[in-house]
This record gives sequence, C-alpha cells and structure tokens, in this order.
Amino acid sequence: MNEAPDFSTCNFKSPWYLSTPLICILFAAWFVYGIPVLLGILLLIAKAKHEKKITIQVQNQIQDLSKRYADAQALLTPEMKDAHKLQLLVASLHDEESSANKNLAEIKTEAEATITKKQNALNEIEQQINEKKEQMIRDTEKAVAKKQDELNGIQKQIADKKKELICMEDEVLVQEFGLYTPQYDFASALDYKEELAKIRQVQKDLIKDKKAVLGNTEWTVNNSKAKGKKMVSDTQKLLLRAFNTECDDLINRVKYNNFDAILDRIHKSAETITKLGSVMNISIAQMYLDAKVKELRLAFEYREKKQQEKEEQKAARAEQREQAKLQREIEEQRKKVEKEQTHYQTAYEKLKLQLEQNPENTDLLEKKEQLENHLSDIDKALCDIDYRQANMRAGYVYVISNIGAFGKDIYKIGMTRRLDPQDRVDELGDASVPFNFDVHAMIFSDDAPALEAALHRAFEDRKLNMVNQRREFFNVTLDEIKEVVKKNFDKTVEFVDVPDAEQYRISQKMRSEMQRTA
Repeated sequence: MNEAPDFSTCNFKSPWYLSTPLICILFAAWFVYGIPVLLGILLLIAKAKHEKKITIQVQNQIQDLSKRYADAQALLTPEMKDAHKLQLLVASLHDEESSANKNLAEIKTEAEATITKKQNALNEIEQQINEKKEQMIRDTEKAVAKKQDELNGIQKQIADKKKELICMEDEVLVQEFGLYTPQYDFASALDYKEELAKIRQVQKDLIKDKKAVLGNTEWTVNNSKAKGKKMVSDTQKLLLRAFNTECDDLINRVKYNNFDAILDRIHKSAETITKLGSVMNISIAQMYLDAKVKELRLAFEYREKKQQEKEEQKAARAEQREQAKLQREIEEQRKKVEKEQTHYQTAYEKLKLQLEQNPENTDLLEKKEQLENHLSDIDKALCDIDYRQANMRAGYVYVISNIGAFGKDIYKIGMTRRLDPQDRVDELGDASVPFNFDVHAMIFSDDAPALEAALHRAFEDRKLNMVNQRREFFNVTLDEIKEVVKKNFDKTVEFVDVPDAEQYRISQKMRSEMQRTA
C-alpha cells in the first residue's frame, strides 16, 4: 500500500501584502493622488493570480491522492477489504455508541430534571389541595355548627310553640294527651259548681286586696313616687286583665284532650306577664296563679261530672222506657191471656151443661179435655205474667254479634226484661248498623242483672269502650263467654257457634260476583 500524501509541504498561505485588509486600506486612500488605488488594483490582480495558483496545486494534489488511493485499493486482498470495512464499521459503531451514550446521558439528565420539576410541582399542588381541604373542613365545620345552632333555635321555638299550641278543631284533636287524674271527688255537678263559685270569689278577693299581681311600688316617674306608683298600678291592672282574659278563654275551651296543653298555656301566660313587667318587677302572684289552676281543674271536672250525670240520666231514662215497655207488654199480654181465658172458660161452662145432659158422649168428653188443657196453659201463662211483674230482676241476658259491622270476636252482652227478648235485638239492629245482629245465646235468669254484671266484670279489660259503661261490646271469643256463663249460671245454655249473617254473606257474594264480571 502506498503512503498517504504529505500536505505539510504545501503552502496555501497568501503573502502579507496580498491580505484583504491591506488592499481595502489602499482603496480607502484614493484621495492621495490615486496612487494607493492603483497599487491596490495591482495587489488585487496579484492576489487573484496567487489564489488561482494555489487552486491548481490543490487540484493536482487531490488527483494525486485519488490515484494513490486507487492504487492502494487495488493492492488490497478481499480479506483486507473486509477487515477494513469491519474496522470502519466498528469505528462507526463506537461513534454511534458514544453518540448514543451521550444522548442517553443528556436524556437522563433532562428526564431527571423534568421529574424533579414535576415532583416539585406535584408537591406544591398536594400542599395546596391539603390547605384547601383543611380550609373547606374548617368552613364546613363552622357552617355545620352555625346550622346546628339555627336548628337548635328552631327546635326550641317549635317546642315553645307546641306548648302554646292548643288544638281545638276536631280533625287535629288526635294529638297525644295524658290521662287526667281527678283532683276532687264531689258527689254531684252542683257541688263542683259551688266550689267553682268559691274559687272565683277567692280570686276577686285577691284582686281587691291587691295580692293578685306583684310590682315595684317604689318606682318613680319624673322624680315623683306618686306618678310612679300610679304607672305601676295601671300596668298591673292592664297585665292582669290580659292574663284573666286569656285564662277565661282557655278555661272555657278545656276538654279531655287539651287539658295538659291549656295548663301549660296558663303557666306560659304567667311567665309572659313576668317578662313584660320585668322593668317594674311586675309578676302574677303564686296564690293567684294557683287559684287559676284550681279553677281550671274544677271547670274541667265539673264538665266531666255533668257529662257523666247526663249519661246516667240517659241510662235511667232508657231504663224507664224499658220498664214502661215491659209494663205495657205485661198488661197487653195479661189482657190477651185473660181474654183467651174468658173465651175458653165460657166454652168450658157450656160444654159442662152439655155433658150433664149427655155424660157418655165421647166427642164432648174429648172436647172437655182439650179445653181443660187450654185453660191449664192459660193459668200457667198468667202465673208467668204475675211472676215477671212481681220479680223485676227476671229477664234475658243476650249474647249477639254483627260480623258485617264489627268483625269477628266482637260480642255485645246485654240484658232485657222484655217478654219477647227478640224485640230488643231487632231494635239494636235498626238503621244505625248496616246488618242485623245474630243471636248466639238468649239466657233467661231470675236475676238477669247479676248474670250480666258477672259477664261484664269478667271481660272488664276487653271492653271496646273503656269509658262508657253502657257500650256493652267486648273483644272476646265465644268459648270464653261460655266458660263464664257456666261458672255463674246453673242451667244448661244452648249457644249458636256460627252466626247466620245472611245479609252480610249475600252482600259479600254479590260484591265478589260484581268484581269478577267487571
């Protein structure tokens, strides 16, 4: 292989006098008689020739180098060419590896810088989020606390309003109420009325003695105690009048289901008077407030007693009507039986005269026997009538039901002294109920009230109406009634277990058919 050409011997540098700055200076000095310009032109031509010479030298050297390279390539064996190519490839790979490592290092550095930057940004965002979260929690807690305070205030207002609220309309009287415990036990409504008059007189005396309402008598107006005393007195009268007006209205409207509410309202009214008169220390005296509370209780119990007496009078009138009906039935029955007795007795006397004339007549003898039997039955009926009239406690205890109106296991246990007890059952099944009553038992007893009372006592806690004793409906089974009857009645009683309930059952069937065909 030929040696590589040596370029060190080649001089490509231009002489100093051919330098471009020197030529420019000469052209710039054109004003000195034009000599520098002429010299610059000459130097410029010389510079061009020199550069052309150098260019020819470089081209010759390149051609020589190319020829040498071609000769050297011709001398190379295939193995040497492959090795050279491999060497060049390795060198190229080394360069690429070096470049790749450099790029990788740059990328890694840039990535680390980017990651660091992003991490810092993320940390900052997380910090901001935590700060916002904590702020939101604080704001929410404040808002919740505020709303809770508002809610507590509203609940307090509701509680206060509930205490003040008195439901008078029938449709809202379903509010909860406590069972009232009577404070007084007077025998009659008149006694309550007299006691009411007494407690109202006590109130008048307290007002007259100026003990109903308290106040600061040392109050002054324009440095005048007299004016201050008059102002306090006028204010006391005004507030007392408001209190009395409200109490009178409340007491007039007291009922079983609003007693507690009205009692609270009276106390609340007294508290309101105290607040309104706080500047002058005006308040309702405890003695006067106690008198109003006593008046409330007496007024309520007075009305309850009047209602009780009204119910008792109603029951007494019903009993009188029942007794009158019984007496009319007895008299009508007695007239009817006595009429029959007269008829049969007359026929019997005529038959006796006929037998005296013809004692062996079998037809007459048979007719006589029939008449004697009729007369015997009539005598027995008259005895029964006399017994019922003489023994007013004799009667029938009935057990009836109405499943169409009240459902199963609801029985009415009552008593009637009617000669025909079914008349009383028919009266109960009038237009006030949708269906007729069914009779499960009709028990005749010499002491019907005692038997009825025993049954009522046995099922005292099973009454549908726990207040009105005349409402004789009980939620019991027929077997339980049978058991009580056996314990209190020594005779066999026949019970009808399954009620007929004809109209109810037919109505149910008709309704079912209508729904099926609809």
